[in-house]
Amino acid sequence: MTTSTSEPRDNRVALQLIGRQLPDLTLSSTSGEEVRIQEFSTGRWILFVYPRTGVPGEAEPTGWDEIPGAKGCTAEACSFRDNLAGLIQAGAEKVAGLSVQSTAYQQEAVQRLHLPYPLLSDQNRDLSEAIHLPSFEADGLTLLSRITLVIDGTVITHVFYPVHPAAEHAEQVRDWLQGNRAQ
Repeated sequence: MTTSTSEPRDNRVALQLIGRQLPDLTLSSTSGEEVRIQEFSTGRWILFVYPRTGVPGEAEPTGWDEIPGAKGCTAEACSFRDNLAGLIQAGAEKVAGLSVQSTAYQQEAVQRLHLPYPLLSDQNRDLSEAIHLPSFEADGLTLLSRITLVIDGTVITHVFYPVHPAAEHAEQVRDWLQGNRAQ
């Protein structure tokens, strides 16, 4: 597990994910297809989990700027977009984002930000509850905390938590991949 200088109060949430096998679930994707998690990739892939993307001109949840790790979803998504070639070269077969927002909501971000990878919707919280992803409350919404999983086939082999700074996170993942090639 990789952590930043600001350790969360309870790292056990992230540590318990390492070695866990992903459940056999299907999630909606902005690619227009349903994605069966167990078949998404047989190799190494990256799943970055984020709270929510905003829409320009729409208000953020109350107190959004004060919630540690909440702000920065757009910057993080753009970081993965801008570093996708380097991530692939470093050994990631695929990259995907995950939030509890609906696919229709996520589609706006994919189009506006020109994202070349899918965003997956865990709107019913099937995946997040099955593997116990960290979450928080904002304006009555339960949102996923920012965390990134390195997955080999269907097994989580590394976790980045907390993710900071969001705008540079894809570079951190790329650097880790370069030094930790899949077997």
